[in-house]
Amino acid sequence: MYSTFYVSKSQCMSCNNEVLKQLGTLQGVFGAEMDRIDGKIEVNHTDEITREEIRKKLDELGWREIPVNDADIDEPTEPSIWGCAL
Repeated sequence: MYSTFYVSKSQCMSCNNEVLKQLGTLQGVFGAEMDRIDGKIEVNHTDEITREEIRKKLDELGWREIPVNDADIDEPTEPSIWGCAL
């Protein structure tokens, strides 16, 4: 199954890659893809892990999910909370 999360956008590839790497360590997650332009993360997972558990992990990593209603789904505009430390 796939779960989609709209998050703060990031321009830092190192930060993006670390988030994807951390999601991949979760039991039941097969993979994840990030669309930096739209601020979207799509996670491929089994029912061993819930969408809520994945959301909590994203929160721990500093990637808060942005609530988006159907009318605004293409326009999540909150800026990234991340600044690149490199």
